[in-house]
Order: sequence, then C-alpha cells, then structure tokens
Amino acid sequence: MLIYLADYLTAYHSGFNVFQYITLRTILGVLTALGIALLIGPVMIRRLSHLQIGQNVRVDGPETHLSKAGTPTMGGLLILVSIAASTLLWGDLSNRFIWVVLVTTGVFGAIGWADDYLKLTKGSSKGLSAVSQDAGRNRIDCPVLQKHCDRTRMVLCHFDLFRRGRDK
Repeated sequence: MLIYLADYLTAYHSGFNVFQYITLRTILGVLTALGIALLIGPVMIRRLSHLQIGQNVRVDGPETHLSKAGTPTMGGLLILVSIAASTLLWGDLSNRFIWVVLVTTGVFGAIGWADDYLKLTKGSSKGLSAVSQDAGRNRIDCPVLQKHCDRTRMVLCHFDLFRRGRDK
C-alpha cells in the first residue's frame, strides 16, 4: 500500500522514487515485521497464557522437553500477522505473486492452527497426522502454484509425494 502513497508523493518530491526499489522495500518490510512481532509478541504471549492455551508434552519424550509443558502454543499466529501486515504495507499489491505467497502462507497457517487446535482439544501432543498435513498443503497449494506459476507446474507437489512414498 505504501508504494502507492510513495508513487503519488513522487509528483511533489523526487526523493520518494527510492521506494520503487524492491531492495529498500524488502529491508523495510523485514524491519516492519520485526517491529510488529516485538510489539505484539509479549501481549499475545500474556493473552495465550491467561487463556491457558499451553503446549502438551509427550510423556515418552526426552525429560528436557517436560519443561515445555504449558508453554503457550499458536505462536505461528504472531509470525503470520507480522508477515501479512508487512507484506500488505510494503508489497506491490498489483503483483499476482504477492497474493500467491500470501494465500499459500495463510493455508500453511490454517493447517498449523488446525494442528494446534486438535492438540489443545484432545489434551495430547498428537494433532493432525503428517498425511493430513501433506494432503491439506497439496490440495490447496498445487492448484495455486499450477495456475499462477507456470514454470513450477506440479514439480514441487510431486517431489513431496515422491519423497514420502520413498521413505515408507
């Protein structure tokens, strides 16, 4: 969004042309995402702790992991909010690849949320199975990649399926 403001302000001062450079916008986007995470992070952690949304740890795992019990989960939400806000502020929203990345990131975030939700509601450390997670990613991301990224075709999706089949 800010690229459109800078484009408008270029008519009044040529210094705003610097915002057309993707490297500058990338650096500012990273710093914006970091700032958002640093501002929202402590508030989100306190809120999740207050709501008692904590991690369940497997009893058959290493003893060092037992200290993680009760650690607030759903931290991916903080990352997703930071990335999405920063991208919407500094990205060129007329570029279709920006939207492809945002949708794909959102799908991965939804799968992570479903995994955490199942862990919390079941009261165990088992959430979505790996097969379910792969199916969710492939059902959404393969068609998105195939439609918008002609060069990738189905290579990325089939690589994941090939690797999983070989490991069995």
